[in-house]
Amino acid sequence: MKSSGKQYTNRMTQEATELLKKALTLSPEERAQLVDSLLESLDEPREDPGVVEAAWNDEIRRRIDELDSGKAKTVPWEDVRRRASAKLTDGR
Repeated sequence: MKSSGKQYTNRMTQEATELLKKALTLSPEERAQLVDSLLESLDEPREDPGVVEAAWNDEIRRRIDELDSGKAKTVPWEDVRRRASAKLTDGR
């Protein structure tokens, strides 16, 4: 089943649409290699894991400080469970 590519271009930028048109002129083998390369590029980490870990550590420290200072309000587990159960049964 051959596609004109139109169904794929509805939400693409003009640049992406032009690239798609050019890509569709490639041989099936070349298109497969291109697809593999594009998919592989999506698997690459978007941020340095060390930066992400440092950000989480900062967030954890901030939350602990809020708990220790009394700034954060805690809720007993039984209250949380009761509210969740009520929402599930009442739909509110």
